[in-house]
Amino acid sequence: MNWYLQSGKESDIAINTRIRFSRNIQGYNFHLSPKELQELENKIKDNIYQIGYGLRFLKLEDMDDITKLSLVEKGLINYHFAFESGNIGAILVNDEENICIMIGEDDHLKIQVFSSGLELESTLNLVIEMDKKIEDIFGYSVSKQYGYLTACPNNIGTGLKASVKLHLPGLAKTRNTEKVLEAINNFGIHIKGVYDEEGHIVGDMYEISNKKTLGITENEIIQNIKIIVEKVIKQEREARRFLANEGIEVEDLIYRNYGILTNCKKITMEEAENLLSTVKLGVDLGILKELSDLQIQKLYLYIQPGNLQKYFGQQYERLDREIKRAEMIKQVISQ
Repeated sequence: MNWYLQSGKESDIAINTRIRFSRNIQGYNFHLSPKELQELENKIKDNIYQIGYGLRFLKLEDMDDITKLSLVEKGLINYHFAFESGNIGAILVNDEENICIMIGEDDHLKIQVFSSGLELESTLNLVIEMDKKIEDIFGYSVSKQYGYLTACPNNIGTGLKASVKLHLPGLAKTRNTEKVLEAINNFGIHIKGVYDEEGHIVGDMYEISNKKTLGITENEIIQNIKIIVEKVIKQEREARRFLANEGIEVEDLIYRNYGILTNCKKITMEEAENLLSTVKLGVDLGILKELSDLQIQKLYLYIQPGNLQKYFGQQYERLDREIKRAEMIKQVISQ
């Protein structure tokens, strides 16, 4: 089963963990010409079995737009790499999609490992293992003074970016989100919400990540993030306990959202995400028993445009997507 359909540690609140290393291969310019990129891709492709992990080599130019969009929605690649980079570049990805290496983004390699739930240490161990193997094969651009050299100065040093995605409906519904998030920013940790086109937080989702990569070790980065994430999780649990004590009021809210989600004839992604946030809260609190964790995870995946169209195997215009989204929700819930 793909990692994003699994449950992990603290996964009622901690949705997923991602750790990424930015790396550049020695002997190549940081900003590659199309010819140099092709040469690097061929070199990596020729050594793919040495890297291991069941990785497959896929070029962006061989993917249709819906496939690329589905990868963006899963967090495996970013939108700029998928659609704004001239359709050049490639990825290495395994069948479970918990490993994805972008080739030819702003750095030569973005080595990424994903886990469900809060799994910072185990995810770090796997990405370090992979990183060492790739470095032994190709060699990296490294400075004795600064560490790993990257195209963006913000990534120099360890080149490590660790992030944990959190679902915080309890803090939102008790109006404590801003207070908690302001406290986090004072610890040198970056936190951002998932926004819609009008600048509103969608689905009570937030991502916590490190700001600093230079003058600090990989393990220190991970421990700093873990401390903050655990504090936020503790605050969210307290907020959820408060909500659970409201009895019929919170039950009514949860089942009203569930009713709209299950009976609508068409629905936008933004509305679906907001309704699903409250429905997931109901499942996690043990109030709503009609859905399993797996069904919740499938809904989060397939309400997104690219994966919705992958689900039905067909391309749709916006209105038809809204109709098909409602149809998909009913199908997943009835499984």
